[in-house]
Parts: sequence; C-alpha cells; structure tokens
Amino acid sequence: MAPGSKVVTDYLEKAGLNKYLDELGFNLVGYGCTTCIGNSGPLNQNISDAIHKENLYAVSVLSGNRNFEGRISPDVKANYLASPPLVVAFALAGNRNFDLYKTPLGTDIWPSNKEIEELMLSSINANMFIDRYSNVSEGPKEWSSIKTVDSSIYDWEANSTYVKKPPFFDNLPDKPEGFKEIKNARILLLLADSVTTDHISPAGNIKKDSPTGEYFMKHQVQQKDFNSYGARRGNHEVMMRGTFGNIKIRNEMATGTEGGFTTLQPDGKVMSVYDAAIEYKKRNNDLVVIAGKEYGTGSSRDWAAKGTKLLGIKAVIAESFERIHRSNLVGMGVLPLQFKEGFDRKKLDITGAELITVIDIDKGVKPREEVSCEIKYKDGSSKTIKVLCRIDTTNEVEYYKNGGILQYVLRNMLN
Repeated sequence: MAPGSKVVTDYLEKAGLNKYLDELGFNLVGYGCTTCIGNSGPLNQNISDAIHKENLYAVSVLSGNRNFEGRISPDVKANYLASPPLVVAFALAGNRNFDLYKTPLGTDIWPSNKEIEELMLSSINANMFIDRYSNVSEGPKEWSSIKTVDSSIYDWEANSTYVKKPPFFDNLPDKPEGFKEIKNARILLLLADSVTTDHISPAGNIKKDSPTGEYFMKHQVQQKDFNSYGARRGNHEVMMRGTFGNIKIRNEMATGTEGGFTTLQPDGKVMSVYDAAIEYKKRNNDLVVIAGKEYGTGSSRDWAAKGTKLLGIKAVIAESFERIHRSNLVGMGVLPLQFKEGFDRKKLDITGAELITVIDIDKGVKPREEVSCEIKYKDGSSKTIKVLCRIDTTNEVEYYKNGGILQYVLRNMLN
C-alpha cells in the first residue's frame, strides 16, 4: 500500500482500518509513485521463475493510473486498473478470473453510505493536514542534514549516478544553427501502430543484462542499488540507455525479439537499440524512426522526446502522431514527418535496411509544408515520396531552428 499522502495513514489509523489492511498484507511501503512507476519491487524469485518456466500470462490489479505492459513488473504482462476496494477484493480472491458478480467474497460485508459518511466525519479533519504539511518545505531531519554548497550554481558531482549535467547546452553556438540536412540516414527502429511513450521512455525496474545494467556495473553500483528509471531520471546516461528499452516493444527490424533490440545495418547484427545508436554515431550516420499510426500515445512524455534526441535520432516518420509527443519532439529538435494517405512502411516495402534522405530540409520549411523524402533500397533502387512536415506553428519553426526549445529559451535569455 502506497498512498499519495501521509494523511491517508492518519485517517486509516483513526478509523481503525489499518490494522485489518496490515493483516491482509496491505502494509504501508511509502508514499507517492510506487505501482505506477515500477517501484513495487521484484516478485519472489520462485514466482518469477514459475512465470517464465511455464510461460504464464501473469496479471496485476492496481488502483494507480498506469497500466502499460511491463510497467508494474517485468514479469507481469497485463495490468488492470481498479478502485482500492476492488484491489483488496481481488487480492482476497487470489485470481483475476474470479467473478465477483457470481461468487461473492462474503455476505453483508459492504458498508452502507451512512456508515461510510459517519466514519469519514469522525476520522478526517483539517488539523491532520496542518500537522503533516505545515512544515513541508523544511523536510525531515534526513533532508536538512544533507550537505550542500552555498552557491547560486549547482555543484555537479562527477561521480554521481543519480544526477549528471545534461549535454543539451554543450558547445552551443551563439546563433541558431537552422535546419540541418538529413542525408542517407539509417533506420534505428521500424515500429507498428500505437507505440506509446511508455514503450519509448525509460520506466520501471532496471535489468542487469541491459545497457543501463552494464553502465551501473562499470560504476560499481550493485544490482540491489539499481533502483528504477524514475529515481534515476536526473542522469541522462541512464535514461538514454533505457530509451526504446521497454520489455514489450517490438521492433520489426529485429524479428523474433521483444524488447529494446534492433539490427545494425548493413552488418545485419542484432544488438540493443542503445549500442546500435552509439555505433551509428561513430560512423557519423544520421538516424530515423519509422512508425505506424498514433505514435507517442500515453503519458511518460518528457524523456520519450529527450531520449530520442540523445540517441541521435533526427526524424520520426509516422502515419500519425499523438499531439503532445509530436510537439515535444519538435521541442527537442527532432523532426516529425507524417506519411501521406496511401503510404506506410509496408506499402513502401521498408524493411529497415534502407537509407532515408529528407531532400532540401536544410533550406528550411514552413509550418505543415510538404517535403520530399527519398528511400534508397538495398538493391540499389530508390523511391521519392512526399511527406507532411509536422512542425505545425511558426513558433515551432523557431524552436526547431534553435535545436530545441531549451536552446531557444537560453539564447533569448542571453540576448
């Protein structure tokens, strides 16, 4: 049990309900983001082993607000959102297939509205909130005892694996760089419809056998101290390694795999998305992502765009975009391009081995202007199509010309 407020603990205690929740195993583990960001902790090893050995479709029931694949636990494929009483009910039943309409857990156990109202009136009052949060900005003694440097500029610790100085302003020229050419770009991922920001953005637990796990091992961080991507979001080295690393993402370029894998071209070698991106960077290859409809739905938004940028992806070409992720891509200096009606990755026979050139993009574009895109196939043939540039507003043109909204704001501050 992880309520969002400490006052919840107080009124459950006053109502006498915490005793019974504890007896059922709903013990307090903390406050705030827990189930929704993968902080529930691992399943017991024997349960995890059985799930994988028997290929079980394990499910969870939670009263949080995130139920994407693998979000609650990498061992749990499906997650059902329910009210807190239903979560308790299914925990008692022990089986998601239990039909509460046909097989009740008991009789005459649901309280009346009058009982609930009376209990609320006797258990909750304003003083509870005052007592808990009147000194919230001071924090507990653990917070106040943290040693800090008296400076107006943050003192970055080079050895920290939690907070690192991000590279967004490194070597920033005084003037906007404008539109840059995207020529003979390699395809990093080839994705189907409804790829969510949860598939793109790092979330949940960190696996030992992943690029992030390897990073931690090099920095002497033990697996028990890996924590989660949510806790490590202040370290771009961690987050870019986890981008497109969701255990349920399916890259059509790496058939037979599930998770953050791709095929390095033209080598034909299957490897992690991060390792491939680094190899392409060494080769000075631009990168693009090809996708289907509704690219970027979901709510894990900021790192979905940041991670895309840091991997070196210059453009995402999709059949359609979720509106906020499209805007965020522009805000990070990544070009969103939309296939026109009648064109998609399958009709164009795109396999991931092609080279993509956005023709004359370096000359600039106007909002929602059509641009030409050349696809060079492995057999030497090529095809040029029109795509819609989804830089939708004049403000977004300025953001993109600056390399992103962060650079745009900084330059305006300096000027």
